[in-house]
Amino acid sequence: MSKPLQTVKSDPHVDLSACRTDFPVLAQEINGEPLVYLDSAASAQQPESVIDAVAEYHRHNHANVHRGVHTLSHRATEAYEAARDAIAGFINARSRREVVFTSGTTESINLVAQSFCRPGLKRGDRILLSQLEHHSNIVPWQLLCEQTGAELLVVPIDERGELDLVTFNRQIESGVKILAIAHVSNALGTVLPAQELIRRAQQHGVPVLLDGAQAVPHMPVDVQALDCDFYAFSGHKMCGPTGIGILYAREQHLERMPPYQGGGDMILEVRFEGTTYNDLPYKFEAGTPNISGAIGLGAAVRYLTGIGMERIAAHESELLRYMTERLSEVPGIRLIGTARQKASLQSFLLDDIHPHDLGTIVDHQGVAIRTGHHCAMPVMDFFGVPGTARASLALYNNRDDVDRLVASLTKAKEIFGR
Repeated sequence: MSKPLQTVKSDPHVDLSACRTDFPVLAQEINGEPLVYLDSAASAQQPESVIDAVAEYHRHNHANVHRGVHTLSHRATEAYEAARDAIAGFINARSRREVVFTSGTTESINLVAQSFCRPGLKRGDRILLSQLEHHSNIVPWQLLCEQTGAELLVVPIDERGELDLVTFNRQIESGVKILAIAHVSNALGTVLPAQELIRRAQQHGVPVLLDGAQAVPHMPVDVQALDCDFYAFSGHKMCGPTGIGILYAREQHLERMPPYQGGGDMILEVRFEGTTYNDLPYKFEAGTPNISGAIGLGAAVRYLTGIGMERIAAHESELLRYMTERLSEVPGIRLIGTARQKASLQSFLLDDIHPHDLGTIVDHQGVAIRTGHHCAMPVMDFFGVPGTARASLALYNNRDDVDRLVASLTKAKEIFGR
């Protein structure tokens, strides 16, 4: 039987406004101006505790996990598996066996597509996505359709960036074998009605994968309350290292799924006549893992939990409201994505200034934003634009950051004579 999951409690005495000092990168100047970092939807910054946890492993405990009898291997294994426990508690998984380390959301989705779906998928079956998806939740399913003859269905959106639920309700009844959908849109910030979508899918026996890359850093996520089959997310979106992520999956699914990759550590016994696979979750963790990345992600989870995801969500919600109001005051701005339920970011256009030019000008004033299609080209096609500027928030941002953004946009208008 699995041991009870360890939990970390938030500290009500933590001053959220003071958390900015936990992030050493924010203390620098860019082009002679204090850095304003508004690109956390691409990669969030790391607190000192995460940096220290990774450095501690590399300085004192670097060794391979699971395979050694010496002290360093024991230390590395303990830290690696403690990170799994912390993550399982963070998302309220039923068991640590349901938490698989991957390289990120992209690999997690590919794992589900190839290991869970491909063996049983056939010509005429359907996979349901939304028009809001990141490319990482589109291309793996396109590849699967090419391999099996299955068909993609897409739930459309409206001008707010919200799902057309009438169409969804019709599509989910039409032979769909899996619903793979974002929890929060990375391009628009739309918070999808995940529980309602899952409930409707379950009524028709359709398993659900949620792309949680943009949700986990910004709100409490309880996979048992959501009742989803799969949940995928990445460490670097949530104050952790790059190259590490998580696939949560129901244990009964993982038991039935064949391995995604073969190699060391995903086996119990190998003979040329056949191989016996390892127990969960190791059956899906072939080869030497990203040990330092996992340890760093565990530290990030403990950091976020210590602050409290409810407090982070409330802080960012108020700040997003303020940012939306301030941006709306800028003459010539067009807000892209105005859903009634949003999280953490706002995309926009300013007059006829190309987003890349806009991003360069505000960077000269020390303000970092993202420009382009945000790996969500179908969203850009819907709005008839090649790309947008996107300002995205995290727990370390404040109103002064927003004011600096607005001032930099005013400067851009001056430069372009608008």
